[in-house]
Amino acid sequence: MSDPLDAEGPHDPALRPRTLEEYVGQRKIVDNLRVYIRAAINRGEALDHVLLAGPPGLGKTSLAYIVAEELGVDIRTASGPTIERGGDLAAILTNLGDREVLFIDEIHRLPRSVEEVLYPALEDFEIDVVLGQGPGAQSVKLPLSRFTLVAATTRSGLLTQPLRARFGIHATFDFYEVAELHAIIERSAVRLGVVLTEDGAAELAHRSRGTPRIANRLLRRVRDFAEVEGDGTIDARVAKNALKRLEIDELGLDKMDLRILKTIGEKFAGGPVGLGTLAAAIGESPDTIEDTYEPYLIQQGFIARTPRGRILTPRGRKHIGLPEVDPQGGLF
Repeated sequence: MSDPLDAEGPHDPALRPRTLEEYVGQRKIVDNLRVYIRAAINRGEALDHVLLAGPPGLGKTSLAYIVAEELGVDIRTASGPTIERGGDLAAILTNLGDREVLFIDEIHRLPRSVEEVLYPALEDFEIDVVLGQGPGAQSVKLPLSRFTLVAATTRSGLLTQPLRARFGIHATFDFYEVAELHAIIERSAVRLGVVLTEDGAAELAHRSRGTPRIANRLLRRVRDFAEVEGDGTIDARVAKNALKRLEIDELGLDKMDLRILKTIGEKFAGGPVGLGTLAAAIGESPDTIEDTYEPYLIQQGFIARTPRGRILTPRGRKHIGLPEVDPQGGLF
């Protein structure tokens, strides 16, 4: 099973930013959205449909709620896998008010039959409804309120081109800088009532894998150790001891990350190894590896994707204590 520190889970409303001013990181995305939102409000129009793409935990859902808040409208939420039939989507769309926001998470998992219903809704703000059955059935176009779809995906490559083309605003999220995570952790500590020192925040920020969700989860877990085994203050010493017990190393890699690296390096001689084979070897689903673990490992240069499969890079080999390999395949 996935490590709970990395898995998708409920968002803590107390820690979620509420406005664009509170939102830390992703500056280009936030600055551009501020312009788009202000322009839509000035014109009295619905904001163009927004596609948010990137690995889990980088703040896509938070930003969707902020868009609705900044527009001053309600937000309705749904998830791609839960909308199984076109009728389900039609029921959601017909209940939307003027300029309201519909947030669909993991939109790449929307069934193709449902996606076909969504096309005219996004482009013409109408849907086709079939009345009656058999030879006498009639197709009627039902008008919709002018709404804004904010969609999030961790697998933008799985989106069909017709669906992607119907979004006027595209935003791709990057992993966060340590300084940005430091600011997020300090803000979360204040909201949670946690006493946090500067070096304690720095230690957590460096081990948060560039991901705010993980930063907040680490903060909550380290807080438990600080309260039960200390005086409640999180400093560098408390953070290091707690993270060691959580099996989070100095670069933020956890037990599953290291297992992936060691499996590629030791069982498959550094690769290449196919995703399905790797998943079977470590007892994890291919989707979880590809969505949750690989993005950070690739971004940090520990593994690489090739046409033949995953390979361990020199940095990855060094991190798990394997000897380097020269270009001809021999050991140094």
